[in-house]
Amino acid sequence: MTTDTRPALALTATALAVVLTLSACSDASETEDSAFTYGLLYPQTGSLAFLGPPQLSAVEYAISQINDAGGILGEQVPPPVQADEAGDNAQANEAANALVNDNVNAVIGAAASAMTQATYDTITGAEIVQCSGSNTAPELSEIDDDGYFFRTAPSDLMAGPVLAQQIVEDGHTSAAIVARADDYGTGYLTAVENELNSLGVDVLVSETYDPDSTNFGAVIDGVFRADADAIALISFEEGTQLMAALIESQVRSTFYLTDGLNDPGLAETVADNRPETVVGTTGVAPSADNPGFNEGLREFDPELSAFQFAPQIFDCVTAIALAAESAESPDPTVYVEHLPEISRPEGTECNSFEECRDLLDQGESIDYQGTSGNIDFDDNGDPTSATFELFHFGDDGYEILGYTEYSPQG
Repeated sequence: MTTDTRPALALTATALAVVLTLSACSDASETEDSAFTYGLLYPQTGSLAFLGPPQLSAVEYAISQINDAGGILGEQVPPPVQADEAGDNAQANEAANALVNDNVNAVIGAAASAMTQATYDTITGAEIVQCSGSNTAPELSEIDDDGYFFRTAPSDLMAGPVLAQQIVEDGHTSAAIVARADDYGTGYLTAVENELNSLGVDVLVSETYDPDSTNFGAVIDGVFRADADAIALISFEEGTQLMAALIESQVRSTFYLTDGLNDPGLAETVADNRPETVVGTTGVAPSADNPGFNEGLREFDPELSAFQFAPQIFDCVTAIALAAESAESPDPTVYVEHLPEISRPEGTECNSFEECRDLLDQGESIDYQGTSGNIDFDDNGDPTSATFELFHFGDDGYEILGYTEYSPQG
């Protein structure tokens, strides 16, 4: 009897183990499938790779706060699925396809406006919400995204006037504007030029250049001959070469920069460790007058040295999480309609995922006050106001002179 029953007991135990294992796998699979997953399309390599670390840290920081508050719809959010857009159209679209195939619930990115232009059709065409915290090209307001593209970074139509007004406030009466020939550069150039003209400044040069070129001779010659009071340089990393060449040509103008060159190490890159050559240079960049956020992010990632666009990226992640909570669904085709609603002034103001989520649970409408400022998405998915920082290179090096709020409505 004992001999006969042992194999039967062993078989039963084995079968039970298999059943338990399958059940555990099934439960894990259900948990994994129900968890809200973010994809992060950002530059791990390429000319904008310096923007990568703050974008990744901001996403992970936002997710950590969401998880500390209980997750999205009661499920913990896994780490973001990362994809490298590399500043290259073909690679960016390949990376976007990979995120779509991974069935992410939302995509954060791309970093550059041109990379979003190359990928939004792939992402929004798959009915996945895409939110960028660093896209500023005005053209993105009019893309055919079927309502799935949002951004928390302000359009250059807001940044351009801020830069132009600073040039005037500094007492300059003539200017040269030089910009890279892409969506970012041409849109920004137009906004700066229009504002300078309206303020009575003589725009002596208004030119674009091929960002892939290594020969800026014609641009340099034109700027040198114009001898304008100020030079507005609208560029990314390649602009360091152009700025260095202009300095070597002995131009006497004061430089004004945009977010693409907002780098504390600019003097080392441009002036070969001669910081005095960039003293007086001033720039404007989307930012947040929120030292508490910077302190929290620094504590979360002590190795992080650059914070550019981190508040805006954080707001993309949090706003999407709140939209999912409001819709009571992780499905982007459902929660997309709730994204504008969670930031509208008609709701109760709240400042964190947990605070806003609790208000939603109580049946209240909310007005999420982002870490980057009041977002209030318009019908194009754009923020309707923004905060800009005024960065400067003085005798003691890089510094932030202050912050300014801007809204096209005044």
